[in-house]
Amino acid sequence: MEAGRADKGAGRESRRIRRLRGYLAALRKRLPVGQRLRDGVEHALMSTAAALAAYLPTQALGLREGFWAAITAIAVVQTEFGATRTTARDQFVGAAIGGVIGVAVVLTTGQHIASYAIAAGLSVLAAWLLNVATAARLAGITATIILLVPHPGTSAQQMMLSRVFEVGWGVSVAIAIVWLAERLDPHSSA
Repeated sequence: MEAGRADKGAGRESRRIRRLRGYLAALRKRLPVGQRLRDGVEHALMSTAAALAAYLPTQALGLREGFWAAITAIAVVQTEFGATRTTARDQFVGAAIGGVIGVAVVLTTGQHIASYAIAAGLSVLAAWLLNVATAARLAGITATIILLVPHPGTSAQQMMLSRVFEVGWGVSVAIAIVWLAERLDPHSSA
């Protein structure tokens, strides 16, 4: 009985969150074009700076696929620091979950399409069970990368470690760029 009430409460909260996101999107669309332009330029500059700062040192850091750091940095950058931190957590946790599950599945069942389906499904489920449902998409994406992206001469374990490190690097750079941008912005409340 108590669990049923908790489930209903969680469902109501999820609906409220979706509704609030809708309201926020509608408010953003009503901003004057000049304000959207300023906000868009700011976001574009932060995203570009984060992507470049994440990508440029990847060779020196020993990352063979530094583009994942750049992609992660772009995905993480938000226009405010709190949202960036939340997105960063989701990116890193999702990569870790998908990486660990992807490797575990490869080691136990081999690398084939059925293994991929198992790894992707388990990765998404694990994120939900660990109460980080917002990381579920990236968990599934990371499992996909580990099981479907060719990586000749590299084991699944090496691929997972590389992927998690690349995501971690991209996340760190994005957080630093947004933190710095907020401190340099004279209009910021930070």
